[in-house]
Amino acid sequence: QVQLVESGGGLVQAGGSLRLSCVASRSIFSANVMAWYRQAPGTSRELVAQIGRGGSTNLADSVKGRFTVSKDNAKRTMYLQMNSLKPEDTAVYTCNLRLNMGDYWGQGTQVTVSS
Repeated sequence: QVQLVESGGGLVQAGGSLRLSCVASRSIFSANVMAWYRQAPGTSRELVAQIGRGGSTNLADSVKGRFTVSKDNAKRTMYLQMNSLKPEDTAVYTCNLRLNMGDYWGQGTQVTVSS
């Protein structure tokens, strides 16, 4: 079993920044993909950003130019740097780790952006 723990969420004003972290209980070096998803009340979960084993990244159009995803294999941690936050970014952000042996999810961290 693999545990993922997110942190870094909180309340921020529009235009502000937050950095989310997702720490894994085992090595992420062999992860096929790590990703950040978000879900706002009354909406379906959406993919925000993902990073591949070699470091290639993919961002949702709604966050391109504002969010950056990265990882540190030595620290078993994936990050989501969120700049120029908007009220519509308000959601629970959850990290996902995809290994050959399975698909794992964290509990999520709340991000609230006030206008």
